Amino acid sequence: MILKRIKVDTWIGDPTNCYIIFEEKSKEVMVIDPAGNVDKIEETIRFMKGNLKYIYLTHCHGDHILGVKELKEKCGGKILIHRFDADGLNNKKINLSLYIDIPEIELEADSRVDDNDIIHLGGLEFKVIHTPGHTKGGSCLYCEKEKCLFSGDTIFRGTWGRTDIPTASMKDIMNSIVKKLMVLPDNTIVYPGHGKSTRIVEEKPIYFELKPREY
Repeated sequence: MILKRIKVDTWIGDPTNCYIIFEEKSKEVMVIDPAGNVDKIEETIRFMKGNLKYIYLTHCHGDHILGVKELKEKCGGKILIHRFDADGLNNKKINLSLYIDIPEIELEADSRVDDNDIIHLGGLEFKVIHTPGHTKGGSCLYCEKEKCLFSGDTIFRGTWGRTDIPTASMKDIMNSIVKKLMVLPDNTIVYPGHGKSTRIVEEKPIYFELKPREY
């Protein structure tokens, strides 16, 4: 697996991490959360001589989906999102376009995924983990073979996603993190929607011992 990260500047001030996953043998590509910089994403895919198979959205917020329509028009690929966030793609209250200075978003998913679904990218398998809390349909992608988790805005290095926005819940996000993510192997690398990567073992003290993360 070849993994590329593209940092996309958005209105929130903290760049969104867009991830490009390339499976070498099949040359299949999955892009996670294309928030913008579509020309750079397209250039990267072309450079790798890849075929864009999936555009995976960890949740429906505008700072993660603004580049989706343009990317699909240029490179193809099926848009995937958890079914509980699919309607939020076009709901300006839920995708936050109502609260920020961006055009109203019009976007439809090609397929709606569920908890424990398996997404195949060549010889790689990515397991969908439904992690409500930041949004009701937030999800993560876990690849056991590559020992990595793409966590969207559920968990970050040293903290968790906001829960003061539509469909969010502090109780749900804590349950998602403790019961679904902290049970993953300690050496799992976490690639979040914003900020630096981390590992499960480095985040456990926050949730099990109530200790702040040491940077």
